[in-house]
Amino acid sequence: MLLILHSGKIPRLMLEFCKDILLKVSFNRKLFKKELTKSVNWLNEREQLMLRSWCIATFGNLYKDVIVEAFEQEPIEQLS
Repeated sequence: MLLILHSGKIPRLMLEFCKDILLKVSFNRKLFKKELTKSVNWLNEREQLMLRSWCIATFGNLYKDVIVEAFEQEPIEQLS
């Protein structure tokens, strides 16, 4: 069981879960902001980069300011 946790499958599932939730609440700005903030806190740095790119591509026209604010709260270091 420990091998499954380190295989990378669980984080990918969490990232996909976050995306699904954001799609479902995207009709409401307040809910979107709340869920995006929670998602940023749950994910590791690499997943945060992937989520940020996805959010900008998917919701940038509606919630660009919310996305920028959510990711500014949790600084993301560049991956080397």
